[in-house]
Amino acid sequence: MAGNKEMITGGDFKRMVAGAYSELLLEYENINKLAGTDAFPGTHVLRTMGAAIMPLADVRDESIGGLARRVSTAALFGARGNAGVVLSQLFRGLSKGLSGKYEATSSEFGKAFQYGILYAERVLHEGSEHPFITVAKAVAKGAYHAVRANLPITEILAAAIAAGESAVVRIGREDAGARIMFIFLKGCLNGLDGNFVSPAVSLSLGLTASNGNMPNPRDDLVRPYCVRFRVKNHLIDMAEMEKQLKDFGNFALVEHWENGIHVHIHTDHPGKLMEWAIGLGPLRDIHITNMSETHALGVHDAIMPVGAIAMVDGKEQAARMQEAGAHIIVTGTKERCPAVAELVGAAHSDFASSYVLVAPRMEYWMVFRQAKYMLGERVELVLCKDEASQEKALRAFDGQKTASENAASMVQAAGKDA
Repeated sequence: MAGNKEMITGGDFKRMVAGAYSELLLEYENINKLAGTDAFPGTHVLRTMGAAIMPLADVRDESIGGLARRVSTAALFGARGNAGVVLSQLFRGLSKGLSGKYEATSSEFGKAFQYGILYAERVLHEGSEHPFITVAKAVAKGAYHAVRANLPITEILAAAIAAGESAVVRIGREDAGARIMFIFLKGCLNGLDGNFVSPAVSLSLGLTASNGNMPNPRDDLVRPYCVRFRVKNHLIDMAEMEKQLKDFGNFALVEHWENGIHVHIHTDHPGKLMEWAIGLGPLRDIHITNMSETHALGVHDAIMPVGAIAMVDGKEQAARMQEAGAHIIVTGTKERCPAVAELVGAAHSDFASSYVLVAPRMEYWMVFRQAKYMLGERVELVLCKDEASQEKALRAFDGQKTASENAASMVQAAGKDA
């Protein structure tokens, strides 16, 4: 019997991702309801998905590996909440499995999808087998058997969905995480078949949305590339330079350097930035860092050796945490959890050589852990369960200690709640 010769292209991948976003747009509020009051996993995962689809709006790369990498980078950097981090890890595993491929066979894509499930499982630190883990393992097993049978990708996805649904029947309940998994898979399947319509996806491509209350994916655009370079040109106007750089990124620092300037900027299009920079004069010491991957955080004239970054909800809490010892504040709420990008961006501010990141609640722990993964050893975590323990931790901060020493003493000060 002849084997399955189906090939999955970059265009197929785009439709799958758009289909998943479309399905989440329709269901995110129902996911929130399933999670109970005061929890917003549907909103978090939708906004993470919004960050993921934005690089597809004007990309010229048609390779499935290249597109998967772009989506993974944006999702990892734009992840919000625990649910968003889990989804971003699924994309990370998928990207690893498709790396370097222009197009993929059904079997190759199915195996890459299994990688994605594995990465999503690993990010969960809880030891108990809650519904999401049980369903994820069942989905991976269903996909595995379909891949071994060399089935087309639509049948692989259908088998994964069916296996997950059977697992839900066995355990007798479905949590928000399991629902997200199903919606994502069904969206990918619908997208592959072209059976989806989403004004939000059109919005990401520059068209007009029909629903003004709909989350706008442009609001979740991330700029995951840190670019530093020097320009040898003493005639450059610093103020004009900073003004022009706003077209390329949301963080830009320009400083004098010998016979020219030093530029530090965060952007989503390093290629466009460098093409423009060539016209400024001779370029030196060009460094481009993908901040969604583990990297060494470079020091650039830091004001102090170690600083504390705290997430807060509102001005009142911000004032209290600053008085307690926080140097940099990142704002957010349970519904609008800050993206990983906001924590990474704060640590790239060059305020300090190293940082302690202090989380106020368990709902944000995975976001902080993902930021730590990206920033490496110069960043330490203090994960608190409430604002009171966060304040206790910050009051124990000591600028004479290292980040590691501070983290240990701050956790101890926060007590059993950290």
